[in-house]
Amino acid sequence: MAEKRTVYIVGHKNPDTDSICSAISYAYLKTKAQEKRRQLMKKTDCAQEDRTLAEDEKDALGLDNQFVPCRAGALSAETQYVLDRFHFQQPRYLENIGTRVKDMEIRKTPGVDGKISVKDAWELMKNQNVFTLPIIDSDNHLKGLVTTNDIAKSYMDENDPAIVSVAKTPYRNILKTLDATMVVGDPDANFEHGKVVVAAANPDVMENYIEPNDCVILGNRYESQLMAILAGAGCIIVCLEDSVSKTIQHMALEHGTTILVTKQDTYNVARLINQSMPIDFFMRSDRLMTFEMNDYTDVIQESMLKKRYRDFPILDKNGAYIGTISRRNLLGVRKRALILVDHNEIGQAVDNVENAEILEIIDHHRLGSLETVNPVYFRNEPVGCTATIVWQMFHEKDIDIPKNIAGLLCSAILSDTLAFRSPTCTMMDKLAARELASIAGIDPEKHAKAMFTAGSKLREKTPEEIFYNDFKTFDNDGTIMGIGQVTSMSQEELDEIQERLKPFIEKKYKEKGLDMALFMLTNIIDESTTMLCYGDDVDDIMHSAFGVRVKDNMAFMKGIVSRKKQVVPSMMDALNRDQEL
Repeated sequence: MAEKRTVYIVGHKNPDTDSICSAISYAYLKTKAQEKRRQLMKKTDCAQEDRTLAEDEKDALGLDNQFVPCRAGALSAETQYVLDRFHFQQPRYLENIGTRVKDMEIRKTPGVDGKISVKDAWELMKNQNVFTLPIIDSDNHLKGLVTTNDIAKSYMDENDPAIVSVAKTPYRNILKTLDATMVVGDPDANFEHGKVVVAAANPDVMENYIEPNDCVILGNRYESQLMAILAGAGCIIVCLEDSVSKTIQHMALEHGTTILVTKQDTYNVARLINQSMPIDFFMRSDRLMTFEMNDYTDVIQESMLKKRYRDFPILDKNGAYIGTISRRNLLGVRKRALILVDHNEIGQAVDNVENAEILEIIDHHRLGSLETVNPVYFRNEPVGCTATIVWQMFHEKDIDIPKNIAGLLCSAILSDTLAFRSPTCTMMDKLAARELASIAGIDPEKHAKAMFTAGSKLREKTPEEIFYNDFKTFDNDGTIMGIGQVTSMSQEELDEIQERLKPFIEKKYKEKGLDMALFMLTNIIDESTTMLCYGDDVDDIMHSAFGVRVKDNMAFMKGIVSRKKQVVPSMMDALNRDQEL
């Protein structure tokens, strides 16, 4: 059984109540619809090929997905009130939908002890078909890396006869590499001093070459063995022999000489002894390029392309080694699956949305700037709230709406339509809200008042909190416009916060690189808006759009309460007329 694929359902940045409630409710709907389909397939007398669908086909049919509601920003006080009222936790925060290292296929190449021999390391790399071995300590922390290149260089480029001792080679490595037996000495000791010498000449000549602590490779001649011991050799390796005389063993003990015996000939011993060196002598340990499981692939890709390494180690948050990835793994990484609700503008979506696999879009706004590689299920209806569309889909799929979900959906509709006062409100919104209120056991008017009251405690908030409460950006043929909005049932409260907001908005719109910034202070009771306006030519654009003049960065507009249906379309038309001129 394949692991379930996670599908994230998320609204826009700076989410409002509709964005959050629709995400939670749609995740519930998708999960129940999936369960219903599974049950139907079990009951239906399907053909054998239908019962043995490949895992990727199951996924395409939506039978093995886990639907997770998310938020793309901090919640407003109004939205938090709704979640608390109907006993829901905040959805998980999804700031960036880009693929991460954990979404890649990580090669679980085992880490090795740095004291294993070069020969053993080479065998491991051949058997595992890898080009890089991670060296780890006893706590599984990465100490370094060894590549096939490093091993080749150690064998081909190294001519120092003392290299085996410089590497502090364990005698256990030498014994295993040469298939040898230790006759005299400590197998747990290291060969740490002297060079490797082959005693090929007669003893009289060789005694001039052998120095104290050297490792001497020789044959089964008694005279050569005795000469090496008397010359102070630290170790002698006797080739083509099964045993060494008791006299030689006794002499070796007296002089502190280790004796190894192997059936290998002198040539093979001389060829193989460098392969007994510990692999950590050749490992790279400085400036290692490592990544963590939560690193984004678009970030690490640039780093990987700059380095000519074949493999890159992956560590967990505690620095423990997990496995390796290569540049090839970047090509096969599966994009994270995404369903968007309540928006279809790239500027309002979670970061990296262009690198996600968008499966569906459920929205009630104008068509925006998002583009997809593949066709997607796109449902866009001219209603006042995304939750109204979700309500319709519950009916279409014949799935009962539980009381708490009905409360969320009703709250979203009341919020987006300003309790049916917004011009965006349709008969479908009213019908949906009334049915949902009945299921949830709430009075729409009373609930709306409590909800708006909870959300309109603006005096307690900082200008930044108010600004980002519900702020969206729009791109009109290269002109970037940001429009924020807060609502209140008290004009006094709106008047009090506008003076604190004005300098903050002026600063932020310049920092964000916007061409224009508007902020709606909307009075729900009076159905009016005071617009804070910043940007070049904003007075002309506002006059063209609404017939009002901007004074002291403010304009008052009676009957204007909807950003989606009244402000955005009028501003876009005015900008287009201005560009034509």
